[in-house]
Amino acid sequence: MRAKFANTTLVIFGAGYIGGHLAEQAIAEGARVTALTRNPERAARLRSLGATVVVADLADTAWHTAAGLRGNADLVVDCVSGGGSLAGYRRSYLDGMCSILAWARATGQAGRLVYTGSTSVYPQGDGARVDETMPTATGDDAAAGAGAGTDVASAVLLETEREALRWPGAAGACVLRLAGIYGPQRHHLLGQLREAAASGAELSGGAEDHLNLIYRDDVCDAIRAAALASAKTLAASAGAEAGGAVFNIADNAAPTRAELCAWLAQRLGLPEPRFSGQPAPGRRRRTPDRIIVNALARRSLGWEPAHPTFREGYEAIFAEEARETHERTRKEYRKDT
Repeated sequence: MRAKFANTTLVIFGAGYIGGHLAEQAIAEGARVTALTRNPERAARLRSLGATVVVADLADTAWHTAAGLRGNADLVVDCVSGGGSLAGYRRSYLDGMCSILAWARATGQAGRLVYTGSTSVYPQGDGARVDETMPTATGDDAAAGAGAGTDVASAVLLETEREALRWPGAAGACVLRLAGIYGPQRHHLLGQLREAAASGAELSGGAEDHLNLIYRDDVCDAIRAAALASAKTLAASAGAEAGGAVFNIADNAAPTRAELCAWLAQRLGLPEPRFSGQPAPGRRRRTPDRIIVNALARRSLGWEPAHPTFREGYEAIFAEEARETHERTRKEYRKDT
């Protein structure tokens, strides 16, 4: 059973795809929610639901004294997304986290921090099974931006993790390394498959490469589980390299790209796709072929994905699309009559 956020004071930095949905869930359950976002439209929606909203750039400091951010929070969640450029990436993730820590120290935050990072910090490929004990992409020198061939984006994420684990609150901090997020209004592969069927083009990537996915709602449930875990649990589950509580968040299956696309094609009545074996447009290299292991989060946090494989996740997406189509049809019918 999903834990409820009733009577919880929750601060969410980054009210986008994950943070916005988490905020909506928490408000519906009776939580006191303050959200920070740069998007005025998203801010208006959350305000209409009852949230206190601050429109600001997380990396700035002006928001530190805004209404709703002066008191102590039970839970602080940082789930910002990166900017388009490397400078934007660093500003969103690393500078944003440093700003959060400065605010936490100034306001005496005692609650827990949950930071949603990424499994892209792992370099492993060749079908390797990757858990939290595996080496990450860079060491200290790379994190500082040195070294030939450094994956600077991964270095920024790792440095952000290290900052997150310096959280001053007594309840401690937790890093969730998220696999590829998908869900309603966010299903890039499905869109690519439909476009390829219409044009006859090949899909990018290798047919036998494994895909590591996590459904939007399961990310929110993992955040809940991390919020409720005891400090002892976090200490016992700490990732050996990071020196703090680090968990991989992926579903229970890592299908090959061919397996997933064949299922989608059959489900939609489309021809089975062909694959180019090349990186997606705009990418320098293919996503590494590996299997992200979620056993630690399931064992230590008691978290279980409600969408354990892509099948449950995409069926939920199809159901949502059907509801939206029905609602549009109903509104058009009313307008015409």
